[in-house]
Amino acid sequence: MNCTEHAMAEWDKVIIGIDPGTNVMGYGILGVKSRNPYMVAMGVIQLSKFESHYLRLRRIYDRVLSLVEQYLPDEMAIEAPFFGKNVQSMLKLGRAQGVAMAAALARDVPITEYEPRKIKMAITGNGASSKEQVQEMLRRILKIDREQLLPQLDATDALAAALCHFYESSKPIKVSSSSSWKDFVLKNPQRIKK
Repeated sequence: MNCTEHAMAEWDKVIIGIDPGTNVMGYGILGVKSRNPYMVAMGVIQLSKFESHYLRLRRIYDRVLSLVEQYLPDEMAIEAPFFGKNVQSMLKLGRAQGVAMAAALARDVPITEYEPRKIKMAITGNGASSKEQVQEMLRRILKIDREQLLPQLDATDALAAALCHFYESSKPIKVSSSSSWKDFVLKNPQRIKK
């Protein structure tokens, strides 16, 4: 076990959050211990130095795969692209998201996609919050020092996706209202003592 594996073993669960982008891609690593979330790391992948869109895609794949191998996440939460008017931008963003997902899938990391409004709602209680409001709420919830915040809001957007996933996956399982004891007995006869 290397140093990173040893450090990551202290968590009950690790979630990687990704905020896809073609110029800057944000990532956030959330560790969960005793049902409490903590920020492990966050950062950005700078892509604007690559002129070719295909080289950017390769960089996304390589870097996300590297993050997966470093932090050994149990799950990935990724922000779904929002639909804009520029079809070319949407296509490029969708490719970036797909490449990040492929990197996680290459290491069998399950992926959940969240709409931007749902992430904002989970963090701030308002689906129309600004990126700055999301960052400030994350800072308070996860007790992040201001000095740790990056100027690029993509990093906190990615961490917000991971925290949204933590909240969603921590919700109790809903039992269908159509369930009854009769249904339970029919589905589980082995559990009835006579």
